[in-house]
Amino acid sequence: MAAKEDRLASIKLTKVDDLFSTEESRNDSQREKVMDIPLAEISEFPGHPFKVRADEAMLEMADSVKQYGVLVPGLVRPKVGGGYEMVSGHRRKKASELAGMETIPCLVRELDDDQATIIMVDSNLQREYISPSEKAFAYKMKLEAMNRQGQRTDLTRSQVGNKSAAKKSSEILAEQMGESKNQIFRYVRLTELTPPILEMVDDKRIAFNPAVELSYLAEKEQQALFDTMQAEDCTPSLAQAQRMKKMSQEGRLNTDVIYTILTEEKPNQKEKMSIQRERIDRFFPRDFSEKQKEDLIVQLLESWYKRRQREHER
Repeated sequence: MAAKEDRLASIKLTKVDDLFSTEESRNDSQREKVMDIPLAEISEFPGHPFKVRADEAMLEMADSVKQYGVLVPGLVRPKVGGGYEMVSGHRRKKASELAGMETIPCLVRELDDDQATIIMVDSNLQREYISPSEKAFAYKMKLEAMNRQGQRTDLTRSQVGNKSAAKKSSEILAEQMGESKNQIFRYVRLTELTPPILEMVDDKRIAFNPAVELSYLAEKEQQALFDTMQAEDCTPSLAQAQRMKKMSQEGRLNTDVIYTILTEEKPNQKEKMSIQRERIDRFFPRDFSEKQKEDLIVQLLESWYKRRQREHER
């Protein structure tokens, strides 16, 4: 009798409902569910490196959301003080705002900072186009998160004498992205550029390889370089960038040296047409980048050329 009572005492019933529920229904209750969350309760991911642009593609997405709703739920995590933090779905959130929606369907998941960072980066790296600066900060954020999770990594140089047989996080990320480990490091170097020069890289006014070399210049040197590039309407070649990096490391780089290097004639240099900025800047919105200004000028010239062609054919 005592043995029977012991067996009965060992049975633990956490809920009365467990007496009448199946294992499948209990598992189903633990699965993540999609919730309609007010947009006002969702904040941006801290340091989110990917730009959410109100471009033509965004306007098309907003039209789609207006007609059909958000078809793929976003992913958020609860904040300690209340509300939610967007992990995946920043573009869907922006499109919902433009479409006049008040809520967005989301999965709510408990994630620590590093888990959330890795998911955020991975979900955004699937975009069709990613600018060099977006990729640079995304790689850096993911590598740092992987490092905190226990992976070995070094953001500036390869490790020496690593006795561990496990792969370093830089090697894992390189395999995931289909890039070499050195290329991962080169992208991370771009995060050392000042914002104005990094914008020139995104606008394709400075090529990737020279930009990596320029990232080794001190902040004051980069400011002097930017001012000289703006004044002289020129950018450094790879060879020139390498010379500036070397002279910076030797403590011999200053504004005069930067000017001398940038204004020297380059091999096969073609004469360029230049227009004084004050003559055309007044025609553009203040937030237009140099690339947007150039694109608009080319579009207008193409339109003018086609109109002239039609006039000649009459």
